Amino acid sequence: MNDLSQTRVWLMRASFLLLTLLILFFHLLPLETVPRRWAGPDILFCFALAWSMRRPDYVPALVLAMAFLLADLLLQRPPGLWALLALVGCENLKSRARSLRDANFAAEWITVGVIIIGVTLGYRVVLAIVLIDLPSLSLSLSELALSLLVYPMIVAVTHSLMGVRKGTPGDLDTLGSRL
Repeated sequence: MNDLSQTRVWLMRASFLLLTLLILFFHLLPLETVPRRWAGPDILFCFALAWSMRRPDYVPALVLAMAFLLADLLLQRPPGLWALLALVGCENLKSRARSLRDANFAAEWITVGVIIIGVTLGYRVVLAIVLIDLPSLSLSLSELALSLLVYPMIVAVTHSLMGVRKGTPGDLDTLGSRL
């Protein structure tokens, strides 16, 4: 039976949006009243990259754009900037997913790391160009480093608990063509 039946694809798309809401809910909870000197990882971006790498059909561009734009609005970032850069990074990874399907995890991690670094650097450059106050460099670097370090754990959760695995050469997509 086809692993990517229409029902499963739509269920996984809805699951990604639900995961987005859950991540944003916990991110917005007022658990600490004093500002921290470090920033946590961007878990939503890491999940989006992991899903884009493993099953591009589960996270189409519209779903990713909605999730990242909602995150921009709720987290009080410049609306659309991080969403656009993250969407470009995820779509870049989707275009490479087929060639990276047979690669080992180290190659995947390096590729994702380059995308995370590129998106973070691009975000800071655009903010500097339009003269918006930049977050401190230590906050950006801690978020970047922790995102790179937490990616393998997110892949493990995605693979084992959520069932989002890399496609095999014999798998078919929703239209019936080979992955």
